[in-house]
Amino acid sequence: MAIETRRVHILGVTAHPSGAWRAQQARNLLMELGERADRFTFLIRDRDGKFGREFDEVLAGANVHVLKTPPRSPRANAFAERFVGTLRRECLNHLLAYGERHLRQTLTEYEHHYNQHRPHQALSLRQPMHDPTEVVDLTARIERQSAVCGLIREYRRAA
Repeated sequence: MAIETRRVHILGVTAHPSGAWRAQQARNLLMELGERADRFTFLIRDRDGKFGREFDEVLAGANVHVLKTPPRSPRANAFAERFVGTLRRECLNHLLAYGERHLRQTLTEYEHHYNQHRPHQALSLRQPMHDPTEVVDLTARIERQSAVCGLIREYRRAA
């Protein structure tokens, strides 16, 4: 999660994460960010041994300084902890995943919902991908759509 914008990047799903797998996810993140990767200076992570030196080296190559949370301090990375709790409450607690592919699809849909539609209090109730130049027609009819496998309802002004 980018703290400033609250934009979330869900990179991968696996039942058995390893150090090499996490390093590959760091590479995927840098590729996904593209030119925006230059704006990131820090990455906060926990002390799980599966992150390893390779994970840190991938990010150091992109001039991203990796900060480890202090031992036994779950509040040190409160933004990530809050997102995980939100993801569980709004999505995963109401879903029986039928496998890795189904879980990946669900998480991709939730990431889209979280970044494109869900309002955030820290952003003045705007979504992370909010376009301030977009004009909203307040007289347009409101439409309801299902999102995230039908678990969430989104309401938008009709175009």
